[in-house]
Amino acid sequence: MTPPIPDRPPGRIHTFDALRYPNYRLWFWGQLVSVFGTWMQHTAQGFLIFELTRSPAFLGYVGFAAGLPAWMFMLYAGLVADRMPRRRLLILTQSAMLVLAFLSAALVFSAAVRPWHILVLAFGFGAANAFDAPARQAFVHELVGPEDLTNAIALNSAMFNTSAAVGPAVGGITYALFGPAWCFVINGLSFLAVIGALAAMKLAPLVPPPRSVSRLADVKEGLSYVRRHDLISTLILSIIVISLFGNSFITILPAWAVKILGGGAAVNGFLTAARGLGALAAALFIASLGGFHFRGRLLVLGALTFPVLLILFALARTTLLAYLTIFASGFALILVYNLANAAVQSLAAPHLRGRVMAIYSMAFFGFMPLGSFLIGQLAAHLGERAALIACSSVVLIYMLGMTLARPSVRRLA
Repeated sequence: MTPPIPDRPPGRIHTFDALRYPNYRLWFWGQLVSVFGTWMQHTAQGFLIFELTRSPAFLGYVGFAAGLPAWMFMLYAGLVADRMPRRRLLILTQSAMLVLAFLSAALVFSAAVRPWHILVLAFGFGAANAFDAPARQAFVHELVGPEDLTNAIALNSAMFNTSAAVGPAVGGITYALFGPAWCFVINGLSFLAVIGALAAMKLAPLVPPPRSVSRLADVKEGLSYVRRHDLISTLILSIIVISLFGNSFITILPAWAVKILGGGAAVNGFLTAARGLGALAAALFIASLGGFHFRGRLLVLGALTFPVLLILFALARTTLLAYLTIFASGFALILVYNLANAAVQSLAAPHLRGRVMAIYSMAFFGFMPLGSFLIGQLAAHLGERAALIACSSVVLIYMLGMTLARPSVRRLA
């Protein structure tokens, strides 16, 4: 139960409403620092593996290794998120990622790092994230009131994408000046912020749910619920298509920076940062709308423009045009991700929310590695540009079909 919060003064801007809640403020600032470090690690890790292998296909292997644990653990992790205190689970997962970040740094400092090490570490981060993501998604309900849920999700995205805008740029510069190990050290230290924030929160004690006969039956209950709920299943299928054929293009950005744009680690960081800035702008835009009632139309707008913008990015011949189009694609993508996330959380039955959000998280984290593998292979055989155009075209065709076949999505309030 979240503490009561005073009514909003009339006429005020609603962009930061969720920050009125003390627990949410702790969460927001702790996560901001932690995700900043995570983006530094992600940027440095991608460029390091490309330097070691010079292979866009191997970039896909790393993305696949990072996402494989979602298939192995995430449905069970959703049940865990419904059964144990989410704060305790999040402290455990963040601590595990802290250890992995320092292990990454130690391997590079000692000059012992090999491509297979990065594959193993990517799998480890993916395993920790498989348990972290459902708990993190459902945890927002413990921090804010229901009327501020969409605002909190938008601010979460703004926090994530502020880090996504700054972290990769700082990571690219740090990599170029000092090497990847220091990016990994900073990431390890950043986890201390969110662990401290979680420990400082004042939360109501968890009321244990009734014990069930079978954990497998509980997992199946969540799957059956999503399958029967037409709107939730449509939204999750849309996230699957975007993760598989659209958002996975970030896996080949290191190769894009070098082979298409003729740059290096800094250009790779700036591309990721430009995408993050676009996503940040979209998140703040959504948060500023307050209690608006046209979420479905905005979601469909983002779903249709995102693949078109990716095709324009693929056709860009200059670095400036690449930055502009990837910025715009980041904006469109967050319209889909944020509004779909808020809709699924609002529509889900409270006692199944952890399991529903595990399925939603699996749509993102589970299918993106398959997409990473796919686009890595296509890039190796057809070239980066042709691979991105082909994958983006699939997203565009699906989104046109979804818009025509499921008008209920457009009517989401």
